[in-house]
Amino acid sequence: MSSFEKRVYRFGDGVADGDGSMPDLLGGKGAGLAEMTLLGVPVPPGFTITTKVCHHWLEHGANPTGLQLEIDTAVEWLESIVGRRLEDSANPLLVSVRSGAPISMPGMMDTILNVGLNDACVEGLAEKSGSRRFALDLYRRLIQMFGTIVLEVPKQEFDRALEAVKRAHRFANDSELSESPLEKTIEAFKQLVLTRTGKPFPQEPREQLEMAVTAVFSSWNNERARCYRKLNHIPETLGTAVTVQAMVFGNRGEDSGTGVGFTRNPSTGEKNIFGEFLPNAQGEDIVAGTRTPMPISKLAETMPHVYRELLAVTAMLENHYREMQDFEFTIESGKLFLLQTRTAKRAAPAVVRIAVEMASEGLISKTEAFNRVKPESIAEVLSSQLDTSSHPAILTQGLAASPGSVVGQIALSANQAVTMVARGEKVVLVTEETTADDIHGMAVAPGFLTARGGATSHAAVVARGMGKCCITGARDIELDEKADAVQIGGKLFHSGDWLSLEGSTGRVFEGKLPVRAADNDHPHLDALLAWAKNTGACLVRANADTPQDAAAARRMGAAGIGLCRTEHMFFAADRLGHMRSMILAKTKEERARALDRLLPIQQHDFEELFRTMSPLPVTIRLLDPPLHEFLPSIDEINGEITSARREENWELAIELEANRKQVETLRETNPMMGHRGCRLSLTCPEILEMQVRAILQAALVVSAEGLNPAPEIMVPLIASEEEMKVLAELIRKTAQQVFAAHGREIPYTIGAMIELPRAAICADRIARHVSFLSFGTNDLTQMTYGFSRDDARTYLDGYLQQGILKTDPFITIDREGVGYLVELAVNSVRAVSPKIKIGVCGEHGGDPESIHFFSSLGLDYVSCSPFRLPVAQLAAAQAHLSEARLPEEKTQPQMLLAREPNRNSQEELQLDTAA
Repeated sequence: MSSFEKRVYRFGDGVADGDGSMPDLLGGKGAGLAEMTLLGVPVPPGFTITTKVCHHWLEHGANPTGLQLEIDTAVEWLESIVGRRLEDSANPLLVSVRSGAPISMPGMMDTILNVGLNDACVEGLAEKSGSRRFALDLYRRLIQMFGTIVLEVPKQEFDRALEAVKRAHRFANDSELSESPLEKTIEAFKQLVLTRTGKPFPQEPREQLEMAVTAVFSSWNNERARCYRKLNHIPETLGTAVTVQAMVFGNRGEDSGTGVGFTRNPSTGEKNIFGEFLPNAQGEDIVAGTRTPMPISKLAETMPHVYRELLAVTAMLENHYREMQDFEFTIESGKLFLLQTRTAKRAAPAVVRIAVEMASEGLISKTEAFNRVKPESIAEVLSSQLDTSSHPAILTQGLAASPGSVVGQIALSANQAVTMVARGEKVVLVTEETTADDIHGMAVAPGFLTARGGATSHAAVVARGMGKCCITGARDIELDEKADAVQIGGKLFHSGDWLSLEGSTGRVFEGKLPVRAADNDHPHLDALLAWAKNTGACLVRANADTPQDAAAARRMGAAGIGLCRTEHMFFAADRLGHMRSMILAKTKEERARALDRLLPIQQHDFEELFRTMSPLPVTIRLLDPPLHEFLPSIDEINGEITSARREENWELAIELEANRKQVETLRETNPMMGHRGCRLSLTCPEILEMQVRAILQAALVVSAEGLNPAPEIMVPLIASEEEMKVLAELIRKTAQQVFAAHGREIPYTIGAMIELPRAAICADRIARHVSFLSFGTNDLTQMTYGFSRDDARTYLDGYLQQGILKTDPFITIDREGVGYLVELAVNSVRAVSPKIKIGVCGEHGGDPESIHFFSSLGLDYVSCSPFRLPVAQLAAAQAHLSEARLPEEKTQPQMLLAREPNRNSQEELQLDTAA
């Protein structure tokens, strides 16, 4: 870092060296304070030390040369503005020292308030303020915060010392402490510091400031901050800025206080200022959750002029940033000060509502609205809820801090939650309050329940950011960690007992309540998805195997059915027997009779699908799995043979023994690569013929009703052009027979499922015989990696933990390998058949990251399970819009016939040639 580079930026009194465009240098807090200063918002003045200083400190363990002179100059400027001096015992300047990363990390790093107080200054402040109690309260707060954060004395020891004084004087809250108890607390705290560190509490204000700044830089690498960055994929290299700001005091009496607020409701998105306020308190009181605050709306009654000013200022901030704001404020003797503004974290329903309403208000564009909603937020909006139709008794009720519902086993600490989850248990973290140190437990627990705190306490803010259920301030909770127990609503529970939380109401129930699907009434989500469908993005179809699935898909706006797995229609009790008879038939005649019984059943199902989806396309995959999957296991048959013999039913026993031999004959060593898919159609063409008849006869029936069915017949597991040519001819021949028998025709198309690496490589030749192609990315991933979808869990987790794989390839498409095959196939097919329809019907069709990849290749559609449709629809729109925004960066995908070798490979090749 050069000696002349600016490292300290001032703000306040109309002066700001930086602005809101500089969060990378000033941190989010420093940039926000500079911008608010330029906007004329009442901000306590101060200065920000840049993130580059943090980088230097982390690398060298010391501040850069010359920094102290810049800080001293900034302190002098600050003293001249506020009219107080840092070392003036008669009129002392007190400052806060706050962290501020470029990306918001709420509560993960450290803040120290009231820096600059010492034994002499506290007396001067008492005289200057006219309240000795006020000065002593600030001093005990400083010693506790400084002692914990800078001197590393365990916070619990300060808490115990304070509780001892409160018990002795029969006080319930810190705010009740009078002068004498506060003096005793200060002495106890100072003695604690001396005992634990071997040194007295530092009395030199400038030494306090220097130590506090260093401690905040150091907090970038504390355990909870590292854990939070890992969870939220925040780079380790960002560092934190440090903001030093003149103190304003919310604990100067009942006309003072501190608050945290949002310009809109962070749980619902409703356009009303939302937040909490604590009278006669400092900032850490409201964040810690040690006192339950009052709603911010109460300020309209107690301090109406302040409330009106707060509404005006925060509305201006929202309009300026064009985004919902999370703000902190302090009121000192009836005067309002803003301490921070930043983009607010919010629950999933609020994410959707705010994006849609801001676009409707003209504050942002529809494109911005799309980009502000993560596809996974939609999944949360549509999440399940507790079924309370049995009217269970409510154990207790707290504040509905973050919506959603969770059923889990009690964990009474963050560490216990981690241990229980590692055992495979689903937990609810139940604590007095949560702090940033609990982040590792909060990361694994689906829900939180706290005895203290409000809707803006640490637990609530983290829960909303993580999309988790949270209830705070549930008063009827008493924990006994030594006994590993908790009383809730007067009833004793132990860790491992079950609770059900309803985050939308704050209600807590005993035991495991049933869970019901989320409410389907989501007008803001409906509006967003309607916009998405008009963007021109690739279409989103549904994988649907039954009429019920198709109905759900139609309700959710599917563009058709991209995959109907016909084998799923055969597993029902009234069909499985016929299917087994067909498989176990000893002659062609027996098999034909069994197929004749199956045909009307299949046709009925197809009719329902076509009626539901008309006029949208319905892609029906011909029978795919190995036939043995429809048969009973050898153990099951052996049990039936034993029973038949016991009952002396020898005829049945002989028949079962014959069946057992056939089942043993059909068993395969590796069935997923065995006699299945198109291979079944080639060896047993009568199965294909039955299915094609059922499809087309169903379409004819539905067409006669005045509807417009659009059947697409897809052949699975194709590996070669020759397979597809033979089967396409068989399908057409069967279709002509059906149409001749009914005296009329109906449009249909034939397609191939690309799920084998060879099929991807030869896709251009396969495409000569079909009208569409659909990538079955589940099997394509399985066959490319050689990973069994069913068995890979035993080692995939290890691959992910060791970083061998960055993501699970069965969840997000492997662009480098499987994606390369998809791109190769698409480009080769488009080169010879530009208008052929190409889609994806594997589970990757519902994964947002994978959808962005498929969209970049220009695929016509993706298909996913019905309940992933909204997520996929938004992801498709986002992908399309991101490509449209940067046309100059878009290039047509090129034919990737071979990868370019890396430099080392080229050098090795040259060396080999030379040798």
